[in-house]
Amino acid sequence: MEMRLPEPGDALTGVDMFAGLEPEVRQRVIAAAVPRTYRKGQLLFVENDPGESLIVLKRGAVAVFRTAPTGERAVLSVVRPPDVLGEVSLLDASTRSASAEAIEECSALALSRGAFMDLVHSNPRILDAVMRSLGALIRRLTEQNADHVFLDLPGRVAKTLVRLAGESQAPMITIELNQSQLAEMAGGSRQSVNQAIGSFSSRGWLRTEGRRIVVTDVAALRRRAGMADR
Repeated sequence: MEMRLPEPGDALTGVDMFAGLEPEVRQRVIAAAVPRTYRKGQLLFVENDPGESLIVLKRGAVAVFRTAPTGERAVLSVVRPPDVLGEVSLLDASTRSASAEAIEECSALALSRGAFMDLVHSNPRILDAVMRSLGALIRRLTEQNADHVFLDLPGRVAKTLVRLAGESQAPMITIELNQSQLAEMAGGSRQSVNQAIGSFSSRGWLRTEGRRIVVTDVAALRRRAGMADR
């Protein structure tokens, strides 16, 4: 899958939140951040944990999810470089509103709340980027709510796969996501999602390889999800 990667020498290249900073300020941010690595399946933080840091993802992928009292999980989003996560709880000094789990091997930078707020106060332009980030989050959650009303489960599975495929133009796109995780993202049971995947596979839109899904016809999945052609 295609993804934007930081340029050598600047770990913040491509991160919208820090795009307007002067080079020397960016270097101070990098110096204040703590490098982190996460193995696949490791939790970065858990719902209701203290919101102590902003995490800038440099490599890998992270699933952000909520957990019901019954133990069922609903995946809200999958974060890939060069996006950030954890900004909401930093702004309101509250606890984490969701949990985050590495679904691939990850490396990241963690910026403490104190350093982040000092940066915001001294560089007001960052607030514009923060507001855009929050706006995108609200739009994404609104769209997910609408999908549960207007799309059947196979349509939601197709739309989830299209989102995970991202902007890649490759003829085959490998998605490192097992069917249980896909069920959490699409809001259905694993059995129902397996049936949808089997149906898509029989049509030649994708194939499964162990715990991976290889998408071979993104355009067909877009049509099944009711998404506009590009």
